[in-house]
Amino acid sequence: MKWFMRIFACGYGAVAVLFATAAVWLLGAAAWQILGAMRGTLGAAFTSSIVIIESMGLLAVSLVALEIAQTIVEEQVIRRAHVSAPTRARRYLSRFLVVLIVAMTIEMLVVVFKALHTDPADLRFAAWIGFATAALLMAWGVFIRLNRSAEEIEPDAMEEAKREDEKLKP
Repeated sequence: MKWFMRIFACGYGAVAVLFATAAVWLLGAAAWQILGAMRGTLGAAFTSSIVIIESMGLLAVSLVALEIAQTIVEEQVIRRAHVSAPTRARRYLSRFLVVLIVAMTIEMLVVVFKALHTDPADLRFAAWIGFATAALLMAWGVFIRLNRSAEEIEPDAMEEAKREDEKLKP
């Protein structure tokens, strides 16, 4: 059975490498856009600022991809944690949702700035991203609240999770 679990760990590792590769690719694309905007002329300052704002969106998505890669490596490859326990599920989802909510908020701001400079009618898209972010944040809060009562049933799960954290310390 251990060899079977190692196959899954290798699969998780491959997925993490692909997420990290995508993050680096997006980071390079954002850097290329920023450099291109910086090489623009003064007359194209408006266009340059739009390109830089769009590159901020790419950076936010890159951040999410890197965080997902790191979470997969830490939780599934190094710790080989099973997300079935309430404590582990809360911690695993919380790590991911923090970055996702921050990235969605940054993307909302990018859309707001871009819409204000190009077409104010596009502000509705920013509003929808904001509503989705708020709904996700509220759902996460409800999940944590409900999960806390489940954790009280299994008090040893938190101690086990803390012991697993020791694997990550240098």
